[in-house]
Amino acid sequence: MKILIIDEMHLSIIPMLEKQGHQVMYLPKITREEILDSVANYDGMIIRSKTPMDRELLEKAVNLKFIGRAGAGLDQIDLDYLLERGVKLFHAAKGNRDAVAEHAVGGLLALFNNMIKADSEVRKGIWDREGNRGHELMEKTVGVMGYGNMGKAFSKRLRGFGVNILAYDKYKFDYGNDLVQEVIWEKLKSEVDILSIHVPLTKETRNFFTLEELESFAKPFWLINTARGEVVSFATLNTALDRGILRGAVLDVLENEKFNRLTPEQKAEFEKLAQRANVIFSPHIAGWTFESYHKINKVLVKQIKKAFSE
Repeated sequence: MKILIIDEMHLSIIPMLEKQGHQVMYLPKITREEILDSVANYDGMIIRSKTPMDRELLEKAVNLKFIGRAGAGLDQIDLDYLLERGVKLFHAAKGNRDAVAEHAVGGLLALFNNMIKADSEVRKGIWDREGNRGHELMEKTVGVMGYGNMGKAFSKRLRGFGVNILAYDKYKFDYGNDLVQEVIWEKLKSEVDILSIHVPLTKETRNFFTLEELESFAKPFWLINTARGEVVSFATLNTALDRGILRGAVLDVLENEKFNRLTPEQKAEFEKLAQRANVIFSPHIAGWTFESYHKINKVLVKQIKKAFSE
């Protein structure tokens, strides 16, 4: 097949695909207009998040047999139209799930132990032990919202910390085991000290965490979001932190990650959020390790080979 790669990828993907007999065009700097002009020539596309795979683009991809998403999120892809066309979709959540899991645990430990604040103070000659007294994970109850690749991997990483793990997934059943207790959403909200979000961005999850939803948790809790920022707004986070509904947050993703495109309201709320010592940010890098960069390729190529050799 002729395959077009439109985003930056670990270059190992080219020989991997060529070994299977495919022709590969690696064009990470290609523009959307250029994609629209040339996509009809390709049987497959491998993407990250450069441009939406919407109906306008897909209608021009008349020979398209598959899309490979180098990552987990599928919110920029018109899934209904792919299904209608019979175009296969591969995604590489297994390639970066370990990276996401480690990042989430690392952020939580940094938050619990005031690592960012303490580091900044020591660099300034401030030696404040009491002001940086931390919390222990031991015997805390951790809620996992979404028990797919990322939720499972995160739960496994917590195994040695002596925590109680409750998992909720609207679309999965009978996955409870010695590690994780499968619960309904209301039970999770009644018990958690920590909530880690591992859900895709959909119509259901966009702005799911309203202030009212956060207020319905039984006790103040810490929030980890390595999934999608649009599930909770800057304003909601600030209000929940002000009211003590949230004790702190680890945020790898944001409501709007294009800082030059923040609305005036978003800018004001983000600046307020950024002043908080009990909030830790990272720039959507939870799954962005040197190891996952290569593993994603292997996962995608394996899926392509399996699908088209059967």
